[in-house]
Amino acid sequence: MCFQLKQFGVALRLLTKSMSDAIKHECGLAFIRLRKSFAHYQQKYGTVMWGLNKMYLLMEKQHNRGQDGAGVAAVKLNVEPGYPFLSRIRSSANQPIADVFRQIGEEYKELQKFNPDISNHAGLMKGHMSFMGEILIGHLRYGTQGKNNAEFCHPFIKRHTIPARNLALAGNFNLVNTEELFEQIGINPGEFQRQSDLAAMLEVIYHYLVKEDEVSPQTMDVANVLRQAVPLFDGGFHVGGVTGSGVGFVFRDAHGIRPSYYYIDDDVVVAASERAAIRTTFNVGENEVKELMPGHALIVSNDGEISIEQIVDSKERKACSFERIYFSRGSDEKIYKERSRLGYNLSKQVLDAINYDLKNTIFSFIPNTAEVAFYGLVKGCDDYLKQIKIDRILSWGNDIDPEKLKEMVSRQVRIEKIAIKDVKMRTFITEDVSRSEMVQHVYDITYGTVRKNEDTLVVIDDSIVRGTTLKESIIRMLARLNPKRIIVVSSSPQIRYPDCYGIDMSKLGDFIAFNAAVELLKERGQDGLLQELYNECVELIKNDQLHTVNVVKKVYKLFTNEEITQKIAQLITPANLTIPVDVIYQTIESLHEACPSNLGDWYFTGNYPTEGGNRVVNKAFMNYMEGKNTRGY
Repeated sequence: MCFQLKQFGVALRLLTKSMSDAIKHECGLAFIRLRKSFAHYQQKYGTVMWGLNKMYLLMEKQHNRGQDGAGVAAVKLNVEPGYPFLSRIRSSANQPIADVFRQIGEEYKELQKFNPDISNHAGLMKGHMSFMGEILIGHLRYGTQGKNNAEFCHPFIKRHTIPARNLALAGNFNLVNTEELFEQIGINPGEFQRQSDLAAMLEVIYHYLVKEDEVSPQTMDVANVLRQAVPLFDGGFHVGGVTGSGVGFVFRDAHGIRPSYYYIDDDVVVAASERAAIRTTFNVGENEVKELMPGHALIVSNDGEISIEQIVDSKERKACSFERIYFSRGSDEKIYKERSRLGYNLSKQVLDAINYDLKNTIFSFIPNTAEVAFYGLVKGCDDYLKQIKIDRILSWGNDIDPEKLKEMVSRQVRIEKIAIKDVKMRTFITEDVSRSEMVQHVYDITYGTVRKNEDTLVVIDDSIVRGTTLKESIIRMLARLNPKRIIVVSSSPQIRYPDCYGIDMSKLGDFIAFNAAVELLKERGQDGLLQELYNECVELIKNDQLHTVNVVKKVYKLFTNEEITQKIAQLITPANLTIPVDVIYQTIESLHEACPSNLGDWYFTGNYPTEGGNRVVNKAFMNYMEGKNTRGY
């Protein structure tokens, strides 16, 4: 295996900002259960390391989901008493996946020093290599709670002298009721446990795991364990685990908030957070990779028996829409089509905004993740232009002039690569005070593409979260081209509310849409509403009703989408800039039309799928009013 050298972490974080401000990433899960002996993979695929190689690929193909940590756990089956059967390695290095597998590779190289042909002996490899396990769990972490160090990286483990009472757990999730969970199982959590929702989940599952082992030590029913534990969790989750006795499992929340996919063949059982990652890693077709349905668990017993069990009643499907807009790789054909459709659905709004003047409009995109939506937007405008050509040519009748016809047929939507990412800028960065200036130069603009004071520049992004980078850097950068007008297009609707199910967007004051609404309240002398809502939250807490209503909806209710959008455009326009700046957002209706299977839209509507969501948004509002720069859960 080849691994890249470490890069400076500060540079990576500061210089990968998108046109708006990058949405913090989600975690990614990778689960592999080998169904045959290691000798089988050596004979069929030419390497006893087949399982580990696949785990490496499966994690790398989800690398966009997690940035600051990685970990792998392995369990060996049928190990003699007294020998290690559960191993774990974690890293918070700048290239954590590479670092994890570098360390695994070092153990292999050390074995080869004294036994050059050891890889030809499957049994010896399993006996001597810590991570030659039949069950592998890999995890990519983006820290939403706790510190960003290896101690907080998944998988977490509980150890015991009885194999069945060993447990490794990892997942893509957030819980909003961790304190209640500790109370329910009678544990007084330590400082570390308080900072990690995985620690809470691990303790709850382990609590019921031990009970199950006490009742049925020879025939433990993991499905029964999960049926008791999972209903207690308030949040969105896709979690994988394995017991020391060799029972592997993956489960998903009742609303299907977090994505979960699996693939099964004669050689392997696989689960991951992304369909495309499984397809690419194992070279299989789309229909061969299945979705794990909400409220269900995939369980593989220690003897290899596979079952899909319903562990909690399925509820209204609220699969996260941001998975389709932003996180999951666009190489998945369904996601590609959906992102293209998101752009296409914006074309009518954009055409209206430019008064259908395609001749004097240039289309582009920042960042690269918005490229597919850009293609959809251009296609929508091109479809309009084609119809115009047809109508004009038909209106000429028999009076067709060759030159006029040539001019009409040659008309096209003008697209340019306005911004080019300068990868050399990743080598270093200085102090934070230089951030605005440096970010401007992460992208080089393409001079000569825009006719000064004549062309309108339309630039599409995935989303606009804070708008800080947009105002401080990107708009200024685009203004150097001297367009007549700048229109920023967001393929997602206005982000108005915090998330608490896996994406690190939990501070209400960070959202430019909320700040725009507050500015409108102030302008109209209605900002007293904020104190009224704060008082309402205080009363809700007194009556233990904070989870029953989303009070922040009342802030937005006073204004139309257009009013908030116009205010956002003002807020992202740098002072003294004379070039008009406008913003266009995706509508909720168009979002649902483009992504019909992922209707989880609480970021935009405030309609949280669980009661914990209301509690989080209200706490986030109270934090805002109290001037606390902390998360709402």
